[in-house]
Amino acid sequence: MSKQESAVKENKSDQNFVEKYKADFPILKQQINGKDLVYFDNAATTQKPEAVLAAVDNYNRTINANPHRGAHTLSVRATEAYEKARAKVRDFINAEKAEEVIFTRNTTESLNLLANSLEAFVEAGDEILISVLEHHSNILPWQQLAERKNLNLKFLYPDQNYRIPLAELKEKLTEKTKIFSISQMSNVSGVINPIKEMAELAHQKGALVVVDGAQGAPHIKTDVRDLDADFYAFSGHKMLGPMGIGVLYGKKDLLDELPPFLKGGGMIEYVKEQVSTYAPLPEKFEAGTPNVEGAVGLQAAIEYLEEIGLDKIKEHELELTAYALNKMKKLDYVEIAGPLDLENRGGIISFNIKDVHSHDLATIVDSEGIAIRSGHHCAQPLMHYYQINSTGRISFYLYNTKAEVDRFLESLEKVREVFGYGS
Repeated sequence: MSKQESAVKENKSDQNFVEKYKADFPILKQQINGKDLVYFDNAATTQKPEAVLAAVDNYNRTINANPHRGAHTLSVRATEAYEKARAKVRDFINAEKAEEVIFTRNTTESLNLLANSLEAFVEAGDEILISVLEHHSNILPWQQLAERKNLNLKFLYPDQNYRIPLAELKEKLTEKTKIFSISQMSNVSGVINPIKEMAELAHQKGALVVVDGAQGAPHIKTDVRDLDADFYAFSGHKMLGPMGIGVLYGKKDLLDELPPFLKGGGMIEYVKEQVSTYAPLPEKFEAGTPNVEGAVGLQAAIEYLEEIGLDKIKEHELELTAYALNKMKKLDYVEIAGPLDLENRGGIISFNIKDVHSHDLATIVDSEGIAIRSGHHCAQPLMHYYQINSTGRISFYLYNTKAEVDRFLESLEKVREVFGYGS
């Protein structure tokens, strides 16, 4: 078989995979600036299939009521829908118990909840260990906790391939390390951290392990018990679900010990004038009226992903990543901020075009109907470490194709032309 025939066969296989599912996403059928939409901003937010849209719509049309608080039929149905969604999340991440699944608004709220509730378990002089590659949501809550409690906040640093060596972790962990918080996958470089090995090292020092799974859960089949994560957080909107619904997983014995973050209706057992007692898990951490429609939408998103298979999705994303990287590496005006190989990485590529600001890059590419990200990606410490001001970023999901990658690469030539660098 010739190289050309092989390429045709490969593109056809890619096309068949995507066409089976892309029609399920109504937003992708539109045109932007007169061009068919190419959506490459999946690390920020993914699009929703009809199954998710229908599930949320059906909930609002036929069930909507306040759960856990009424004996009437709609309230009972809303409670059942909410708890069914919780059970689905439990199975999705292989948690042991449904009450270990706490619904939040997003990963950011989950991490803030932890940083506030863990305050009672640290004292002056203790250490929190995170990495410089973290999203701001996994930095600021720990900064504030360290300031409130006079703790030492320490950082791990990646090598020139944007990967954190285990030797770096071994060196920085001490008997004073009480919390180790790390992202499963970088939202800038796409690097996937060896969480299981890292957790084992941290636990040897007695540290609690917190995993930011915002980029991991949508793309990697995650087993929180196998990883031995003490806490794991992720967001629905990055995995085909609605905005405003997130998850905090925690081991039951730890969650039982933690004080609640928010207080009010729904999370109490008894309230007296001077003292109150709290409800058991998971209600203890879910004050106020919950986002039931978001939970229902998240359940539908998980079911959709499971029907396809996360392994197949990851394989597809890596094919696109390899395809894009191989072509981008040949462009002497493109600088890639991340590993150039596929080892332990996901479908995220951050890059710059020489002498072009990332915002200008994104604006010109958008004129071609292509949505990419630009800026510091809420990861300024990482940018400072590598002395980068900002980058463009493309990120793939199950509905993207090699043909779309080709359109994106063609748009880079237009960027060059606009700035007077074209051939």
